[in-house]
Amino acid sequence: MTSSYQQPDRTRRSAALFEQARSLIPGGVNSTARATWSGWDPYPLFVERGTGSRVTDADGNEYIDYLLGLGPMLLGHRPPAVTRAVVECIEQRGTMFALPSADEITLARKIVAAVPGLDRVRLCNTGTEAVLYAVRLARAFTGRHKLIRFEGMYHGFSDGVYWSKHPKLDAAGRDDSPVAVPQGPGLPRGVGDSLIILPWNDVEALRSTLEREGDQIAAVLSEPIMCNTGCILPEPGYLEAMRELTHKHGVLMILDEVITGFRIALGGAQSHYGITPDLSVFAKGLGGGFPVAAMGGRRDVMALVEDGTVSIAGTYNANMIAVSAANATLDELAKPGMYERLYAVSDRLREGLDRLVRDLRLPAHVVGLGPVFQLWFADRPIRNYRDAVRHADHDAFRRWWEGMLDRGVLFHPGAYENLFVSFAHSEEDVDLTLAAARETLTEMMVA
Repeated sequence: MTSSYQQPDRTRRSAALFEQARSLIPGGVNSTARATWSGWDPYPLFVERGTGSRVTDADGNEYIDYLLGLGPMLLGHRPPAVTRAVVECIEQRGTMFALPSADEITLARKIVAAVPGLDRVRLCNTGTEAVLYAVRLARAFTGRHKLIRFEGMYHGFSDGVYWSKHPKLDAAGRDDSPVAVPQGPGLPRGVGDSLIILPWNDVEALRSTLEREGDQIAAVLSEPIMCNTGCILPEPGYLEAMRELTHKHGVLMILDEVITGFRIALGGAQSHYGITPDLSVFAKGLGGGFPVAAMGGRRDVMALVEDGTVSIAGTYNANMIAVSAANATLDELAKPGMYERLYAVSDRLREGLDRLVRDLRLPAHVVGLGPVFQLWFADRPIRNYRDAVRHADHDAFRRWWEGMLDRGVLFHPGAYENLFVSFAHSEEDVDLTLAAARETLTEMMVA
């Protein structure tokens, strides 16, 4: 970690605001992802406003934004159609009533039509809630209690899954049989006994576990693309094997599409890869920047919700603001040619960065799909969390991040996050980014 930015004069206002915040807010921020120990060292940038593909910080510096609120700003900042829909809803109708509205039916119809793995859907507020409900539903449906999840993934902060996100390897067991490691103190000890932690991209580990303990396992919970340890794609056939093996053993397959949903495609990563899970969860891409989430899946599994056997509750669920934002967002995403344009811009950036690191002969490679990717500083491919721990050069990533920040390009300072491209980004944004990248990477070579 660094103790100072290379050009601290650029962000003096952020530094001062952070000192004020620390006297009132633990750690000076309201989420771990913004904290100094998550990479924003010695202080995070304080943002003044965002418009389209750009954000401006408290010191007046403008950045091309690939952080995008850690993903929710899929349409860019303040997308006009979504903003209008929410403002009109507040001014003309209200914010919440704890009673249903016809708008919820409209939204549910759009979600079910878009995502191939959904017969029924329920709304909630956050990805954490959606995962919590999906896991509870899987246990109720199967009558089993164990859950398989993969080392290096993040599925929200509920006690039941906030384990083995980024554990220290000396506490995490052998490579072929990781053990459950709590994210920190305060998690109930017994919860770890219900978790089976496996390495990602290892079909044999999954097969042998299901053959040995399948009759005790309720579900396999997985992202379709590992987006919480940088960006790690599934190897060819891996998701297909996961689908086949879970079906064979009567285990539900839960896809966590909080990040990939509506970003990789209108139907999510599951439509891109041709995988139909039993349950799915969505959040960040659904609301155009407003907090809304959803979980859903097979009709017979969701029937436990329909008759009240499994309770999915929440005062703010399907509030008018969330529903109006999601309806407007999905209308925008469903317009012809939207994803073709998004991929054209995203590929221009990702492939341009890849050519650049190859031209400069750097020990680095770009990994991703469409509008989500990461630049790994490593001399070999990263295929799972332990590869990232052992082979990724985080000091190089810090230099890369800070050099880009000084040149007006923003993304998360941690290599375990991602760069996101929005529908608001333009070819001009990409060309400016690639020019900044060439300067930064060339500078790193001679430093």
